Amino acid sequence: MRTNEARSDASEADLAAARAKHREARVGLLDGLWYCVKVFVAVHIALSVIGLVATAILPHAALTEPPGYPLVAPVGVPGWPAHAITPGWHNLVTSWERFDALWYLRIAGSGYRNLDGSAAFYPLYPMAIRAVSLVIGGHELASGLLISNLAFLASLVVLFALTVRETGSEDIGRRAVLYTAIFPTAFFFLAPYSESLFLLLVLLTFWWARGRRWAPAAIAGALAALTRNLGILLVVPLAVEAALQVREDRESRREGREARLGVALGCSFAPLAGAALYLWFWRQYAGDWLAPIHQQANWERKLQNPILTVAKGTHEAFRWIGNYPGGYHMLDWLIAVPVLVAAVVVLVRLRFTYGAFVWASLLAPLSFIFAGRPLMSVPRFALPLFPVFWVIARFTRRSRGRHEAYLVASALLSAVMLVLFVNWYYIF
Repeated sequence: MRTNEARSDASEADLAAARAKHREARVGLLDGLWYCVKVFVAVHIALSVIGLVATAILPHAALTEPPGYPLVAPVGVPGWPAHAITPGWHNLVTSWERFDALWYLRIAGSGYRNLDGSAAFYPLYPMAIRAVSLVIGGHELASGLLISNLAFLASLVVLFALTVRETGSEDIGRRAVLYTAIFPTAFFFLAPYSESLFLLLVLLTFWWARGRRWAPAAIAGALAALTRNLGILLVVPLAVEAALQVREDRESRREGREARLGVALGCSFAPLAGAALYLWFWRQYAGDWLAPIHQQANWERKLQNPILTVAKGTHEAFRWIGNYPGGYHMLDWLIAVPVLVAAVVVLVRLRFTYGAFVWASLLAPLSFIFAGRPLMSVPRFALPLFPVFWVIARFTRRSRGRHEAYLVASALLSAVMLVLFVNWYYIF
C-alpha cells in the first residue's frame, strides 16, 4: 500500500511540475510576444519620424538646385512613374515608395510585362499586394505597407520563439529581436519590399523543419522561393537538416529513420518546386523559362570570386575616404564586414544547418556583383540571416558596453541609410 501511495504521490508531483513548466513556458511566450510588439512599435515610430524629417534634410530634384550641386532625381519604372518629393505630412507614407518598391507596386497593379525587367521580381509579394488592394479599394502602396509591417511583426514573434527553442534563453531571444529590428537596413522591412515576407517564410521553414514537421516546412520553403530568388537556396540548409536528423535518429536507435529520411529529403527540395513554378509561368507567358535570370542583366551584375569581392570592396571603402563616392563604399563595408565575421562564427559554433543557410545566402550576392560597387546590396541581403543576430546576442549578453555599442552603431547607421534612401540616394 505504501509503495502504491508513494508512486501516486510521485505521479502527482511530476504532473504538477509539468503543469508548472507549461505555465512558465506560456508566460514566457506571452512576455516575448509583448516584447516583440513593443520593439516593433518603437522602431516603426522612430523610422517613420526619421523618414518624414529626412525629406527636408537633403536637396532633391523637387527643389531649386544649388549651384554646382548634383541632385539625385527620382527614378520610375515602366508603368509606375516615381513622384518628386513634395512638402507635407503625406511623406509619412510616401517616403517609403522608393526604388524596387515601385516594381512591386507596378506588378501588383498591372501585372508582369515581357522584357521590361519585371521578371526579376518574384510574384508572391506583389500578388499579396494585389489581393489586399482589392479588399481595401485599390490602394497598392497602402496594401504593400500593411503586408510588410504585419509580416515584420510576425517575423519578430517567430524569431523570438525559434531563438528560445534553439538556445534555451529568453534573454538571447529578446536581444535577437531587438538587434534584427534596429539593423542598419531594417527599414526595408517596413517599406513595400519583399524582405519582411521573405524573412517570415524563412523563419517558419526553419521552425517546422527543426520541429520535424516537414510538410509545412516544405510549403513555407516553396513560398519563400516564390518571394525572392534567393529562396531557392533554402534547399541547402533543408537537405543538411534532413541528413542531421537521420544521423541523430541512428545514434539514438530510433526506428523508421529510412522512411523519415525519404520524407525529409523530398520536402527539402520544395524550394526548387516553388522556383520552378515561377519559371514555368514565364515559359507559358513569354516562351522563356529563364526570363527571371536573363532580365537580371538590367542590373549589370557580373560573376566574381567572393573573396575578391570582399577584397575589392575593402579597397574601395578606404580608397575614397572624404571623396565621392567613397561614402557609399564605406557604408556597405561597415555593415557587410561585421556580418561576414559573425557568419564565420555561425558556421563554427551553431548547428551546421544554420551555417549552411547563412553562407549559401551570402555567397550568392558576393559572387554576382555590380562592378562599380562590389558590396552593394549585401547589407540588404543580410537582413534574413537571423543566425547572425544569435551570434551578436551571445557576444553582447554579458557585456553592457558591447550591447550599447551595437545599439548606438546600428541606430546611427540606420538613420544615415534611411535619410539617403528616402531622398532617392543609392541605397538598394
